[in-house]
Amino acid sequence: MAKVELKKPIVEEIAAAVKDAQSVVLVDYRGLTVEQDTQLRKQLRESGITYKVYKNTMMNFAFKGTDYETLLPYLEGPSALAISTEDATAPARVLCKFAKTANALEVKGGIVEGIAYDAKGIEDISKIPSREELLSKLLGSIQSPITNFARVMNQLAEKGGASECEAPAKEEAPAEAPAEEAAPAEAPAEEAAPAPAEAPAEEEKPAE
Repeated sequence: MAKVELKKPIVEEIAAAVKDAQSVVLVDYRGLTVEQDTQLRKQLRESGITYKVYKNTMMNFAFKGTDYETLLPYLEGPSALAISTEDATAPARVLCKFAKTANALEVKGGIVEGIAYDAKGIEDISKIPSREELLSKLLGSIQSPITNFARVMNQLAEKGGASECEAPAKEEAPAEAPAEEAAPAEAPAEEAAPAPAEAPAEEEKPAE
């Protein structure tokens, strides 16, 4: 079987792997110990990142004529690809963090959401929080007012209840004044004053 036919499946595998990728980062793994390599692969796998070593010639064939052609200058020395189809910042974040404790790992460059970055650019992207961290911060900012409100309510409860802070209810209006007492019945008509007895007629004088 011709060498070209043997290479074709590998080239197609690489092309298929990067086709729908959100992020592809190229690294030089030369110098990593077996233990470090195992640990790196474990961390990448747990983050949903595909990590695989390919020959530079295979990647060269796969990248030519695609958006990943900008990575061709980095295909020198041992190379491995870290690919993520979900989280665009995950490969940069995991690799750069691991490189801080494993100096042998060298980030060469990569493509993130269709944009090419050199090693410095990938390092900058690694500082972007993960989607989960961003969602957590957003949720925290939403819950903060609720938490503050709950804290205030607890403090009020400890002081005797929220009712103490409420404005006192307006005093109830006094009951309507009772209707004026009915006017007393008309005073009885003044008793007629007894007519004075007529003076007795003067006695007739006796005839002379």
